[in-house]
Amino acid sequence: MTPDSEIIALAAANAASDKKADDIRILDLRNISSFADFFVICSGNSEPHLKAIASEIREKLRESLGIHANTDGFPASQWVVLDFHGVLIHIFHPEKRNFYDLESLWRDAPLIPFETTAENL
Repeated sequence: MTPDSEIIALAAANAASDKKADDIRILDLRNISSFADFFVICSGNSEPHLKAIASEIREKLRESLGIHANTDGFPASQWVVLDFHGVLIHIFHPEKRNFYDLESLWRDAPLIPFETTAENL
């Protein structure tokens, strides 16, 4: 059985925070999209950082929830997307994030509260 999509989104955000991802946002798309329940959007400051964030999310969700991601993009493209059963995690270099501006495109989506905890710093 696949875990609840909100649990997946929060677990992904926490894993990204563990690798010092910047500006983590969780957008709730359940009432406005038919292809995804949540977007988790975050930034990394270099290609190795993007790779480390993606690896951490894949590993933590596999370990804690027993789920695997489909992956698209790669760090050299400055945008990596992980798909966990309707939860799409977008890991951007800041310039690409500003260019594609998913938060504005999906501005009708409510934000799910998420704050980096002290243990993730």
